[in-house]
Amino acid sequence: MEALLDIRIDDLSGTEIAALLSAHMDHGNAHSPPESVHALDIDGLRAPDITFWSVWEDGELLGCGAIRELSPEHGELKSMHTAARHRGKGVGRAMVEHILKEARARGYRRISLETGSMEAFAPARALYARFGFTECPPFGSYSLDPYSTFMTCELAA
Repeated sequence: MEALLDIRIDDLSGTEIAALLSAHMDHGNAHSPPESVHALDIDGLRAPDITFWSVWEDGELLGCGAIRELSPEHGELKSMHTAARHRGKGVGRAMVEHILKEARARGYRRISLETGSMEAFAPARALYARFGFTECPPFGSYSLDPYSTFMTCELAA
């Protein structure tokens, strides 16, 4: 039986989320050149066009994710990260499900993302593919980058 996860909007003020986002940045920096790391820092995630969630279980932070509104019909999945000790437990799956539900509720017709193209990001790409994301050209302000994989998912009307 899967535990009940508590996914909630996060104001990014807690020390736990700061530490998790630091680990997220460290992962990106360890596997990508600096100019190819597109993760946002805490201040960037506080932008008014971003909604940020954290995933908790029994008072412990397990992961996070966000959505940025690119247009009234297009959202971007951002800052997906699961704490290393909780990987493989369905945290990422639950967060993607939550974000897609929110995207549909907002009336988005498409949601896109950028992730790394290297082997270290293969589990993330596989997770997104299971939800119907397919590779696409760069979107928004992104440009072609050999260290990035761009993916998109068309949402049912």
